[in-house]
Amino acid sequence: MRVKTFDEGHEKDLEKSINEFICNHNYDIIDIKYQVAVSVFGEEQVFCFSAMVIYEEK
Repeated sequence: MRVKTFDEGHEKDLEKSINEFICNHNYDIIDIKYQVAVSVFGEEQVFCFSAMVIYEEK
């Protein structure tokens, strides 16, 4: 069993990264853990979209 982590500033970028990872490899996906973090810097909100893909190589 292996894991791959992803971290992006926009949810669409996270989707693209995960989809590319899944489509370009021959893996059995066991689970995907997803998390969003938000922080405030002055008047700006900063988002962090992250995921961990748990997989096994075929």
